[in-house]
Amino acid sequence: MGDLPLNINIQEPRWDQSTFLGRAKHFFTVTDPRNLLLSGEQLEASRNIVQNYRAGVITPGLTEDQLWKAKYVYDSAFHPDTGEKVVLIGRMSAQVPMNMTITGCMLTFYRQTPTVVFWQWINQSFNAVVNYSNRSGDAPITVQQLGTAYVSATTGAVATALGLKSLTKHLPPLVGRFVPFAAVAAANCINIPLMRQRELQVGIPVTDEAGQRLGHSVTAAKQGIFQVVVSRICMAIPAMAIPPVIMDSLEKRDFLKRRPWLGAPLQVGLVGFCLVFATPLCCALFPQRSSIHVTKLEPELRAQIHKQNPSIEVVYYNKGL
Repeated sequence: MGDLPLNINIQEPRWDQSTFLGRAKHFFTVTDPRNLLLSGEQLEASRNIVQNYRAGVITPGLTEDQLWKAKYVYDSAFHPDTGEKVVLIGRMSAQVPMNMTITGCMLTFYRQTPTVVFWQWINQSFNAVVNYSNRSGDAPITVQQLGTAYVSATTGAVATALGLKSLTKHLPPLVGRFVPFAAVAAANCINIPLMRQRELQVGIPVTDEAGQRLGHSVTAAKQGIFQVVVSRICMAIPAMAIPPVIMDSLEKRDFLKRRPWLGAPLQVGLVGFCLVFATPLCCALFPQRSSIHVTKLEPELRAQIHKQNPSIEVVYYNKGL
């Protein structure tokens, strides 16, 4: 069996999730882009270590640090509810490299309508993959539902961007630089609920403190989706608000006027720097395993829980990311 005890709770993150600092440490690990470089064999090895440990089988020679490392590698690539491997660009570790490229290009190529449409479409296509990959619960979603959500979110983002672009034509250039952020914020309010509409129809699993499933709740789904929308918008603020101000100042200087080709890579680099910190810190705004008081649940579910265990006052659910 080895020296490693079997009472380490790897169902929960390593750090205290009741504090912002603990959640931030957790998400700095989860969103680490280096996880994208891991091979399929390394991911499978980590999954085996985690699943064996949960089953009471300890890999020979395994240390506690190695167990936690395997747990975070496993969490970075596999969905917590379904257990399926998440497509590469849908993983949270892909957020920084993907978003720095897409956001940097949105902020660089915001003047022409074709480029606005193209990069908003690219961004919403990426968001659709991320939102589906990091949904809460294990309820299936149909191809028709996915298609409807994708088209609606993309149309909403493009329409918002073009509408705001036309309104800012006669305003200072700096104002126009913030159009992509407004479009992204509006699109998040559309894309996330639509891509997770199945949860709003049938609910998401809620459990007791020990993880025992008690039923499905639409109310919990609404609360979780709202928290994710807030986190995503906050995540975009530093990356889409700070670089435009810096670039607006730099583009007036001779250095960039003589080297206009440096504009795009410089913008992408600035966005990437902001996202390295904004992504984990904004994911940490709310606990991943959120809670809701039983009195706020649907009457039928509330009655069902009270019938099973009258002492339960709070239930828990995975809010998604």
